[in-house]
Amino acid sequence: MAENNHTEEIVIFITAPNEDEAARIARSLVDARLAACVNIIKDIRSIYTWQGKVEDDSEVLMIAKTVKRLFAPLSAKVKEMHSYDVPEIIALPITDGSEDYLKWIKASTG
Repeated sequence: MAENNHTEEIVIFITAPNEDEAARIARSLVDARLAACVNIIKDIRSIYTWQGKVEDDSEVLMIAKTVKRLFAPLSAKVKEMHSYDVPEIIALPITDGSEDYLKWIKASTG
């Protein structure tokens, strides 16, 4: 791990109702160079409040690797394609990582 502080690279968590929808969104994000990579994790269980009721649903989780300046267009693309009224789209900073991998994220986006 490098000792540098990275402020540009981020990961974005996006949930979706099923793998097909997630794959369609993920492919679109990578094709548009809004994300360098999107992992899809199947079979997560989400318990949350929606419209005053506690829900317990099966979902899939996308983890997109990108850069901060692309958050807004990536978020807009997800909202355009997503079946949820309010999809989860949250960004977390990458504070450190393999220099080669972080360079690849930058080179593969935008």
